[in-house]
Amino acid sequence: QVQLAETGGGLVQAGGSLRLSCAASGSILRMNDMGWYRQAPGKQRELVARITSGSSTNYVDSVKGRFTISRDDAKNTLYLQMNGLRPEDTGVYSCNARRGRINQFVYWGQGTQVTVSS
Repeated sequence: QVQLAETGGGLVQAGGSLRLSCAASGSILRMNDMGWYRQAPGKQRELVARITSGSSTNYVDSVKGRFTISRDDAKNTLYLQMNGLRPEDTGVYSCNARRGRINQFVYWGQGTQVTVSS
């Protein structure tokens, strides 16, 4: 069982930056991929960014050019650098990790609140 713990959320003005971290209790080298999701009030959770074990990345269109996902395998930590934040980026951000031949093992963190004021 792998536990994930997010940190780095907070309140920031529009245009500002935040860096989220997701620390894993075990090695992330075993994970097929890891991602950041967010859920805004009254909306469904959406995938924001994902990074594979080979460091390929993909992003939801609304954050392309502003957010960067990265991983530090030595520290077992996933990051999300968020620049140019907008009020619509507000939500609870959670990290996710998947492993197994068919991604049958899925792990979630508890989430961290990001609030962007206009």
